[in-house]
Amino acid sequence: MTTVESLRAKGNALAPHYSRFRVADRLLLSAHSHQAWPDVAEEGLCEAFADAAEEVDEKWGRAFAKADELRNGFRQWLSDPHGDYTLGQNTHELVLRFLSAIELRKRPRLVTTDGEFHTLRRQLTRLAEEGVEVVRVPAAPVATLAERLAEQVDGRTAAVLTSAVLFETSWIVPGLAHLAETCRSRSVELVVDAYHAVGAVPFPLHDLGLTNAWVLGGGYKYLQLGEGNCFLRLPAHAQELRPVITGWYAEFGALADERRPDEVAYAPGGDRFAGATYDPSSHYRGVRVQQFFAEHGLTAEFLREVSQHQVGLLARCFDDLGLPDDVVTRDRETPLDGIGGFLSLRSPVAGRLCERLAARGVRTDSRGHYLRFGPAPYLSDEQLETAISTLREAVADLG
Repeated sequence: MTTVESLRAKGNALAPHYSRFRVADRLLLSAHSHQAWPDVAEEGLCEAFADAAEEVDEKWGRAFAKADELRNGFRQWLSDPHGDYTLGQNTHELVLRFLSAIELRKRPRLVTTDGEFHTLRRQLTRLAEEGVEVVRVPAAPVATLAERLAEQVDGRTAAVLTSAVLFETSWIVPGLAHLAETCRSRSVELVVDAYHAVGAVPFPLHDLGLTNAWVLGGGYKYLQLGEGNCFLRLPAHAQELRPVITGWYAEFGALADERRPDEVAYAPGGDRFAGATYDPSSHYRGVRVQQFFAEHGLTAEFLREVSQHQVGLLARCFDDLGLPDDVVTRDRETPLDGIGGFLSLRSPVAGRLCERLAARGVRTDSRGHYLRFGPAPYLSDEQLETAISTLREAVADLG
C-alpha cells in the first residue's frame, strides 16, 4: 500500500505509473489545473475504442454502464452513496442547466463571490447585462465569507453560488453549513463549486451540512480523470424542477404514459438534468483511473495528508528564499489546514514569473496577481524543493 514516506523519496513510489507523462523527469507544478494521468488511463481509452469497433451504435449500453461507474466514484468522494448525479463534459453546461431550472423571472437575484472561477464569473456577468441582479461579495476575508454571503440572501434571491476552495488563493471556505441552512430556510438554492476540493480536501457532503445543496465538480484536476468528466450533484428537491436547457437524454427514463406531445417529460434522478450525445471515451478513461486510485489506496484522507505535506514543504522552502515582499509574497496568516491543494503566491508580475519559470523547466501557472504552485502525489520532495529554488532565478531575471 502506498505511504506518504514512499512518495517523499527521490524515487517516488507512484512516479513509475506515470511514465507516459514523464513525471520523474519534469517539474510539473500545475497539478491544481491538469494533473498527469496514470499510464492505465490509456487502457480505458483503448477499451472505449474496442467497444465502439465491436458494437458500433450498440456501444451505448456499455458506455452508460461506464457512466454509472463514474457516478459511483464521485459519490464515494463526496461520501454520498445515495445521491443523484448528472454528468457533463464541463461544469459550464451543468451550470447552464441549473440556471435554466430556477425561477429567475420571479426571483431575479443571484449572490456569489468575487473569487469564482471563470465558468461562473463570465456567465453571471453576461446574465447581469440582461437584467439579472448579481451581487458579488468580496472573498476576503475568507473566515467570514459564508456568513457575509448568508447576509445577502433575501426574498428576491434565487440562488447563492460559491466555491468550497477558492481557485486563486487556495483558501478553504469555512462555515458553509450556516450558509446552507440560511438558504434552506429562505427556499434559496445553494450551489457549491467543489472542483478545487475533491481529491485535495476531504468533502463529506452531509457532514459539511450540504445535504440540500447542489455541488459542482470534476476530474480534470486532482482526480486525474482528464477532460469530459464533470458532475452536478442534485439535492432531493431537484426532482421538482424542470430545466429549460435540456437534452433528449433527459427523457430516457421518463415513463411512456407521462409523455405528451405538448409537454416535455423528464427522467427521474440525475438523468433529469442530462444533456445529449457525448464522447464516452472520457468516462472509460475516468473509470480506469478511479480503479487505479483504489488499487493504490489513494483515498481522500490519504491524498489530503500528502497534499498538506507538499504544500507545507513548498511554503517553507519559499520562506527560506527570503525574496522581497514587493516582488512576490505569500499569505502567512491562513494556517496550513485552511489551504487547499496548491500554494498561491501573490506578485504584481505573476505572469512574467510564470514565463521565466517555464523557461527553466518549471511548469506553474498564474491567475491575475497570483502565481500558483500545484504539487501532486507523484512528485518527490526533491522535485518540489528544486521547483521553488528556481523561483529565485526567475526573480533575478526580472532585472
